Amino acid sequence: MNTAAEFPSAQTERALITFEQPLTERMRTFLRVEFLYEQTLFHVDEPTEFSSRAAVAALLEILTILGRGDVRSDVSKELERHAEMLGRYRSQPGVDPVRLTGLIDNITELRQQLSEAGPQVVNPLKECDFLTTIRHRSAIPGGTCMFDLPDYGYWLHLPAAERRRQLDDWTNHIKPICDAVAEVLWLTREATEAAPRVAQGGLYQHSFDRNDQASLVRVQLPANGGIFPEISAGQHRFTVRFVRWRGVDARPAQVSQDVRFELAIC
Repeated sequence: MNTAAEFPSAQTERALITFEQPLTERMRTFLRVEFLYEQTLFHVDEPTEFSSRAAVAALLEILTILGRGDVRSDVSKELERHAEMLGRYRSQPGVDPVRLTGLIDNITELRQQLSEAGPQVVNPLKECDFLTTIRHRSAIPGGTCMFDLPDYGYWLHLPAAERRRQLDDWTNHIKPICDAVAEVLWLTREATEAAPRVAQGGLYQHSFDRNDQASLVRVQLPANGGIFPEISAGQHRFTVRFVRWRGVDARPAQVSQDVRFELAIC
């Protein structure tokens, strides 16, 4: 029978997988924007037709998210909050003043870029008939085929450098918001160091204090451990249930042994 001691320690394992669970709707939105923005940037760099398709698809999904709420205002407020928190460290001993100033200056620059971009920063993309047509057809399985959208098909066969210039232009409209979101998530993650925990019988529960301002739970496990967490969170507590990977043709099975893992509550 496996015991907790037989699971590799996350502190000594080099290859880790980090699983994250947002605790607020704002954090949920930020994580989705980050996920899609990374996809967009990855595929923009690739010259193939299918990479251009994937970049456009991810870009359109970002537009959908940005259209559901004032993400620009939300991320600006989060940057301001982090700047205030960092500012309190100026007078504390042992703090690197150069690094601290650099972090605060970077936040100030991102907030300035958001302000200069204005609330209508993504309007050119929303008003682009070419993208709007692709967006509508994307709701249909296979709806962006050549016979559905011959203009899109033609664009996809333009030279890679020309497509890249257009993708860069579109991406620049969402860049101020997406870069700000990436910075907020980086600051949030870096603010809390992961600590070792043990899930007894494969189950771990944590109750929040009344004044707890946590917005993100991060669970780290060895990539080769054969287990992964299912995280559920509510207003007052969260639960981590560890299950064993059994392949794509079988349902995961809950682990009954103790599991060592790394936990950060950010």
